[in-house]
Amino acid sequence: MLSARTLRRILVAAGVPRVRSRRPRKHRSRRERMPRAGMLLQVDGSRHDWLEGRGPVLTLVGGIDDATGILTGATFRHQEDAAGYFTMLAQTAAAYGLPLALYSDRHGIFIKDPHRPPTLTEQLTGQRSTTQVRRALDEAGIGWIGAQSPQAKGRIERGWGTTQDRLCSELRRAGVATIEGANEVLTRFLPRFNARFAVPATDPEPAWRPWPDGPPVEATFCFHYARRVARDATLSWDGRALALPARSDGRSWAGAGVIVEERLDGSLWIDHHGLEYQLREAPSAAVVLRARHLKREPLADLAEAARPQTRPALPSAATTRRPVRDPNHPWRRYAAVRPR
Repeated sequence: MLSARTLRRILVAAGVPRVRSRRPRKHRSRRERMPRAGMLLQVDGSRHDWLEGRGPVLTLVGGIDDATGILTGATFRHQEDAAGYFTMLAQTAAAYGLPLALYSDRHGIFIKDPHRPPTLTEQLTGQRSTTQVRRALDEAGIGWIGAQSPQAKGRIERGWGTTQDRLCSELRRAGVATIEGANEVLTRFLPRFNARFAVPATDPEPAWRPWPDGPPVEATFCFHYARRVARDATLSWDGRALALPARSDGRSWAGAGVIVEERLDGSLWIDHHGLEYQLREAPSAAVVLRARHLKREPLADLAEAARPQTRPALPSAATTRRPVRDPNHPWRRYAAVRPR
């Protein structure tokens, strides 16, 4: 059998043309930066040996402004997860504001499987269920754009290359070996990184939007879960019961549908008609007293058992003798009248 290379050499020598020509390489056109800061925020997670063997392999979740190249927020996580993006978005909203759109890859954190069939609830409502991060983006009024390839969001990909060079040196000089220490060094690194590599935007007027009136940032960039309140004003959470405080309007919580907010600091809140209530551990259930079914014993035997004894008493003839039954006992009368 001839190899493909040998066969190709024979065909070229015989002058046989190719059946199908080689496809030309794809060339990507360079995209201009956004004219104003805050119009587009590129986000991604970079998994790298940031601690260089001194600790676990971490993932740096961050966002970079497309117009200026500023790292608006970043945090170290053990994995690329929704909590990391919530932290980064909260940092961005506190320092700069809300961007108009978010540009990321098609990770499962942002989009669910689009090829799966819709559930019955989705068919009835006409809306596909979204992830926690997409739900938070919709509530904050931030658009989402999914990149088709890593090269499409090259701004943050090149930024990770620079960060892996300089930030690893900072962590090595500080001798950091834990994720807590890495995040502490990161807070001091970001301002110096932005001062060194930021570029001015074409339009000096920023497009960052202030946080709107309503729930705070912590209530939006967190995890939301729907729950139903029981009749005793409690709800079930992770195998325990949580108590709800009294409502401001004086009405009962029984049967009400609420949204439990698990915030990044670990606290639990509920949102009901725009009002925030913090949840606390519910008191333990009252003890139910019931009659105990015990075997009854003669009081004389109980008194004898409770009396202290120095030595075991020897059995006497009176105690070992079989008791004489009453001649008028019902058993005896029954035996007397029983037919033979």
